[in-house]
Amino acid sequence: MQTSQKHHSAAGLHMLYPQPHCSPQFQMIDNNNNNGSSKESFFTLESSTASGTTLPSYDSPSSVSITSGRSPFSPQGSHSCISDPHPSPENVYESPLSAASSYVYDEAGVKSKIRELEETLLSSDPKVEEYSGFSPAAGKSWNWDELLALTPQLDLKEVLLEGARAVADGDFATACGFIDVLEQMVSVSGSPIQRLGAYMAEGLRARLEGSGGNIYRALKCNEPTGRELMSYMGVLYEICPYWKFAYMSANAAILEATAGDNRIHVIDFQIAQGSQYMFLIHELAKRPGGPPLLRVTGVDDSQSYYARGGGLTLVGEKLANMAKSCGVPFEFHDAIMSGCEVHREHLGVEPGFAVVVNFPFVLHHMPDESVSVENHRDRLLHLIKSLGPRLVTLVEQESNTNTSPFLSRFVETLDYYTAMFESIDAARPRDEKQRISAEQHCVARDIVNMIACEERERVERHEVLGKWRVRMMMAGFVGWPVGGSAAFAASEMLKGYDKNYKLGGSEGALYLFWKRRPMATCSAWKPNPNQIV
Repeated sequence: MQTSQKHHSAAGLHMLYPQPHCSPQFQMIDNNNNNGSSKESFFTLESSTASGTTLPSYDSPSSVSITSGRSPFSPQGSHSCISDPHPSPENVYESPLSAASSYVYDEAGVKSKIRELEETLLSSDPKVEEYSGFSPAAGKSWNWDELLALTPQLDLKEVLLEGARAVADGDFATACGFIDVLEQMVSVSGSPIQRLGAYMAEGLRARLEGSGGNIYRALKCNEPTGRELMSYMGVLYEICPYWKFAYMSANAAILEATAGDNRIHVIDFQIAQGSQYMFLIHELAKRPGGPPLLRVTGVDDSQSYYARGGGLTLVGEKLANMAKSCGVPFEFHDAIMSGCEVHREHLGVEPGFAVVVNFPFVLHHMPDESVSVENHRDRLLHLIKSLGPRLVTLVEQESNTNTSPFLSRFVETLDYYTAMFESIDAARPRDEKQRISAEQHCVARDIVNMIACEERERVERHEVLGKWRVRMMMAGFVGWPVGGSAAFAASEMLKGYDKNYKLGGSEGALYLFWKRRPMATCSAWKPNPNQIV
């Protein structure tokens, strides 16, 4: 990447980019409030009051979760198998608790509901409306020499969006011209938008060249060794609270749902290094009357295997040693395969266990009905429903890139990752080599995949919680409130991070914000006993 000249205010192009939209209906938690009142005011939805029990701090470097060489959220390994305004869920979606009437699963109905919701979201997207129809005056073309001379004064977001519009319109000559301009404006050691712009420009170029599937070639960087990859992911783990938010909120929900059970079986579809269960074991060891038997089934992926330098045996041994030291009876079962290949017999389910299923930043990698007729996303949810689980926890990025058309997806990616890069910028110096490498190897590939790839090659297919809610309900689940203990623990954790991280809640789900942009959600689900699937 070329280092840019300093990025200044807009000139020469129309101002296209509005402020990120966030619904005012979220109830927010002030993580700087030490008197605890915010916990109680937040959980006035369906959830219980905070228990006051503090979960572990989740800040040990030795317990970094290496999900893959991808983003702080959503690793893409063998799980791959092959823009949205973020309105309040209350405005669009019925409460899952009101969907208890009996009905038979209808696959055509699922597709129709998701498509209808997608159209509703896109039709009301102010960003898409703002970015419609900008071009030079009639009969004129872009003057590339003038634009190149103006690069110190151009607005980088505008140039990115004009380049994306040219790609969407099939105007490859104009798209290449904008990419040339962008190369003079971006920098991997610059401001957040300059760093993000570097990778989004590479995504546009890879899309034009048809090289999006070869992500490392597109990024012009060498694939890291497993040890390097673990180091890069460790950097992001320390400076971003996203994994810790996932671990804390999911573990708190699991502990609440299984409080009276003596045999617990957790099935994790992205177990990675198993770090989440180090903390769960620690908490179970404190249970009055003695700890329960804990069985963990881990589903693996190729990137996690590569990063940890071995198979799930390493995870099982680590967790077994931890459980032994804490006095927690423990069993480990591995499922070395993609989530798309999993069937009931692979999961080691036995009678007498309270089954909990955990989907941490992974379900969006399962291809749905828009990708293949197999629709592994819904197939997997139906499989889980058939197990009769005590609880299903779902942690995902709050972003809409699954079925959005290219330009809307580009705008959404720009909006979402601007917030992420700003959050990283608040924690590490811009010229720090570790941060640059971590962004290149663990975040940039997601961005390139979303921009450059389509059909089966595009594995980063995020959905907002409202769409997950529709999908979960149609698969036979009802929402279960993420309790106050999760909010309390996450709020305590955020005190160690920038004040712009916030927590919020809606319809029993817990949201993590950067400023006013929702970044991740944790929701919990139970089988609907009145629904036949």
